[in-house]
Amino acid sequence: MYFIFTTHFIATCYRQNNIVIPKNFKETIPPKPWSDKWYKLNHSKNECKVEIINSKLKIGIPKEINECKLELETGTLVGTNGGEFGGKLIFTPKDKSKSDVKVTKGNILFLFHFKDKIYFISGLLHMSFNGGGMFELKPEGETFSIQKVMEFESAPMAFKIYKDKLLIAADKGFYVIKDFKKQLIFNNVFWESLYPNSIAVLNDKNVFVGIRSGIVKLDLNAKNLKFYMKI
Repeated sequence: MYFIFTTHFIATCYRQNNIVIPKNFKETIPPKPWSDKWYKLNHSKNECKVEIINSKLKIGIPKEINECKLELETGTLVGTNGGEFGGKLIFTPKDKSKSDVKVTKGNILFLFHFKDKIYFISGLLHMSFNGGGMFELKPEGETFSIQKVMEFESAPMAFKIYKDKLLIAADKGFYVIKDFKKQLIFNNVFWESLYPNSIAVLNDKNVFVGIRSGIVKLDLNAKNLKFYMKI
């Protein structure tokens, strides 16, 4: 009985700490940006979105979303992302007798609650500009005040709240934000211009990023990564 229990416990722990990579993905050496192998990935039509459902990695096709929303007690925040053409953040009151309020302009990528406060992330990757920022929104009567929390040296592209951390896959790197302190865990990564679109997390050793042509597994503790190309 003890042996059976121990075996079951070990097997359960193993499943909880490891992810099975789908068979149609093959581990390969990440190519150098702008190399011939990188160009093949860049021109691929395989866009891979990552999710973890019931401790299993699921790969899908991302949908292009240029709008994000956040419901508040008094109304709805709506952010738009128009790329090089810009975007804006609008507040639509629940009270239909009141007009929409333009909060700010800019490409609004993500809107979220975190530690009982409201934040948004904006960014842009166009020509020579590659960057973004995180801002706190503070309700003030009929509108909001905005306070910059931090800047990103590379345009944010995918975002995930994981426990007490914020995870951001940017065009050239991967950020972990804890206690509002930014740490660039991976810098100048090969997925530059391979457009990260999603982040899925099982634990610190199993963090996945969906990109064009494949998926990337990150170990935040060891600070290493593995690339799995779709075949």
